[in-house]
Formats: sequence, structure tokens, C-alpha cells
Amino acid sequence: MKHTVKEIGLGGRNVTLYTDDVPQYILVQPVDSHDMEEMTSEIVYIEQHSDKSFMLAAVKISKWNDELTPWQAPPVFGKIPFGDGAAQTLKFITDTLLPAITTDGKGQNVILGGYSLAGLFSLWSAWQTDVFEAVVAASPSVWYKDWLDYSSARNSKVKHVYLSLGDHEYHCKNALMATVGEAIEKQKAILDAQGIENTLVWNPGNHFMDNGVRTAKGFVWAMKKLYLHNQK
Repeated sequence: MKHTVKEIGLGGRNVTLYTDDVPQYILVQPVDSHDMEEMTSEIVYIEQHSDKSFMLAAVKISKWNDELTPWQAPPVFGKIPFGDGAAQTLKFITDTLLPAITTDGKGQNVILGGYSLAGLFSLWSAWQTDVFEAVVAASPSVWYKDWLDYSSARNSKVKHVYLSLGDHEYHCKNALMATVGEAIEKQKAILDAQGIENTLVWNPGNHFMDNGVRTAKGFVWAMKKLYLHNQK
């Protein structure tokens, strides 16, 4: 791995930075402990498949079912309901993290991405702000209560969106989560109707396979799209 690693504390949150000396792209990813276990393979994949310099800021999320969801919803497995902490997480990223890690205080070529609920958070953020030039939603929880209605009734403020899903993710016993295949197709149709440049990539396997590499593929796609867009 070519990137240097640095741990920082900001606004009461812990962030791990993987960076080149002069990064052209800023990648921001909310992560849990499993994401961090796969972060080395994720960084190496990006290094091997892109010639662009980048910094990846991995934002530690302690309450996964609360800090990444925009409104409350009942639990779909276990007993832990979903909260409405996404707005606070987004505010931390835009108002505290980006000014601290970018030289111009704004963050040129910023890409937000994540896996599972962090993928849903990335999508939701695309409807909230134009700070990000692209978002990566790898295996996003687009089955989330009222999400498709919300995204179809409003326009995305981000012009480049990467979607992906495992081809066995909808083969599960939970009735709501089993709708994810149909839901991701509807999400792409919504983006198409809004004129948002997007792609939907199907990966082999279920939800718990290769989340680091799947997220890395999205970041590579986004960096390439932004590079080509900026050349116009």
C-alpha cells in the first residue's frame, strides 16, 4: 500500500486518513469495524486501478443504525430501530471534516461513498447538498422505509452516482430486505429520469462479500468520471 496512514480526532469523532502527498481527489467513507478490516484491500485496489492521487478519509461510525439513517424506522432484524442521525453526520463531514483536510476549505473533487447503510447515507446526501461531485452507493440499503418515494419526489444535487449490488443479496429470508434487487433497479430508473449520470454494477455473491473491493470499484469509477468531466 503506497498511502500513508494517520489517525485524527475531529469534533468528537475518529477519522483515519489514507493519503498521497498531494491528493487530487478526496474520498470520504463512513465506516464500521468490518469496513476497517477490509480497508487495506480497498486502498490497494484503488491504487492498482486508478492513476489518480487521492486521500481517503474513513469516518468511524459508532451507532450504525442511528448515525447513517435520515429518519426513524422500525428494526428489520434484531431489536435495534433506526434513528435520524444522518443530518448530524453529514454536517460533521461538510462543516468539520472537509475544511480540516482540504487546502481550500471546500474540498474540490470530493466523492462520498459507503457500503450498506453507509451507501444509503451517501445516496441521501446526494439529495441534500452539492458539496460532493459524485457519490458511491455500494450495496446500499435502498429497501429503507420511504426512501424510494423520497428520492423520486426530489432531485439529486450530485451529477454522478455509482450503484452496485450483489447478485445474491435479494435471496434472503427477511421480506423487506429481499426487495433490494427490485429497489436498486427503481433507484437507477429514478436517477435516469432526473438526468443523473449513473451506473448499476452487479457483483457476484451476497451482501457480506468483498465490501472493501466493491466500494473501491465505485470510487475508481467516480474518479474516472470526474476526470473526464473536468476535461470538457
